[in-house]
This record gives sequence, structure tokens and C-alpha cells, in this order.
Amino acid sequence: MASCSLNSAFVDDINDPGAAPYGNFINYYTFNPPENRLSLIPTTLLQDIGYSDRHQPTLILDVGCNSGELSVAFYKHLVQEPESDGSKVHLLGLDLDEGLIQRAQQTNPLLSNISFISLDITAATDQLQDYLNQHSCSSFHLCLCLAVTMWVHLNHGDSGLLQLLSRLASISQHLLMEAQPWKCYRSAARRLRKLGRSDFDHFKTLKIRGDIAKCVREHLERHCGMKLIHSFGRTAWDRKLLLFKKS
Repeated sequence: MASCSLNSAFVDDINDPGAAPYGNFINYYTFNPPENRLSLIPTTLLQDIGYSDRHQPTLILDVGCNSGELSVAFYKHLVQEPESDGSKVHLLGLDLDEGLIQRAQQTNPLLSNISFISLDITAATDQLQDYLNQHSCSSFHLCLCLAVTMWVHLNHGDSGLLQLLSRLASISQHLLMEAQPWKCYRSAARRLRKLGRSDFDHFKTLKIRGDIAKCVREHLERHCGMKLIHSFGRTAWDRKLLLFKKS
């Protein structure tokens, strides 16, 4: 069987954050560990938003889960006995990167309650409906969309960002958002150019700029029937964690 090796220049390239134009960093949680978010979120979150009945299923969706470390840590943070097969809380993590999903599946310690699938949230989402049907639910009780909006925005434009927000609102009762600020857009574009790659297709033509978190809130509240009910402050990277509820 033939074998091949990666030269050092290529290894450096794939580890550079700029080499992940969709945010699918291969080592994301080494520089942004789960605790950066979890330290702001109460362990009683599910009870606080009304999901305390252990006999009814509670479904959580993690959009852009990468290799799954935050998904697992978030689940353990909220569920007191995560190893219990009787737990009715289930989490589905999705990411467009099949390699990252394979890693998440291989290291998943809670197979009864956490699942991972490769899926592009901007494309067809029949798999999400199948998952909901499997659990006899019409929507996810809580959806996480953490540091995903910028990558959709850069790769799919203003309309892509708004469509993402509308889609998540349509399948969620509660939505926990972390939108990257505009300075992150400039940094991502600069890293991509530094690697000698083409700029993001939509970067120079985006009309939604400035306070991105404010724009996200306005769209969710004006057009998606959602209402901001709590801000958990700012992460170590100075990003707001905002919790919305379907009105």
C-alpha cells in the first residue's frame, strides 16, 4: 500500500486559522476552549427556560459543532447525570466538515444522548426534520449558533446570513447566539489574503456591517418572531452571548 507524508509547509498551512474559510478549524478548541462560553452559562439553563420535565424529550441543536468538544461539554454542563440512559435530553451536533464530524463521532462519550452529523445548515435540512420526527417533536427546544454567523455571511452574503437566522428561528423555541463582531471579518479576510488565496466572495459587497450582534437581534425580533430574553455577558473574546425565545 502506498503511503504519503505531509511536508512542514503544508502542515503549517492547514493549521493556520486562515486556511479554514468556512470556520472549520482543525484545532479550534485548543485556542477557544469550551469553558470560555460555559463559564457564562448557568447549569440551570434548561430549567430556567422551562424544560424541567425529565419525562418529556428536550432537544438541543448545535450548529457548526466542529469536532464536538463544546457539544459534549455543554451537555454535561446542563445535564446533572449525563451517563444515565434514562435522560430525555438529546443533543444533535452538525458541521459541514466531514472530517471534523468523524472526530466528534469517534470521541463521543454519550452515544445514547449525543449524535453528530455532517450537514451544511445553508443547504437542505431534511435530516433535521427526520431527527425531530424521530423524537416526536416539531422543533428544537434550544439551538446553539456560536461563532457561525460570520462564516455564513462571508461565504453566502447578506441574504445568506438572514436566511440562516430565519431558518434557525423556524426550527427552534430558544436560540443562543454568538455573532462575531466586524473586526473578526477583517481579520479573517486578511489571513486568507496572507496565504495567497482569493478573498471571500462577498466581503467587499456586504451591506450588513458594523454592530453585527445588533443586526442579528433586529432581524430575529422584527422578522422571525423571536425576542431577546437574556444576555449572558461577553466571552473571553469579547463576544455577546444572547438568548432569544420564540414569541
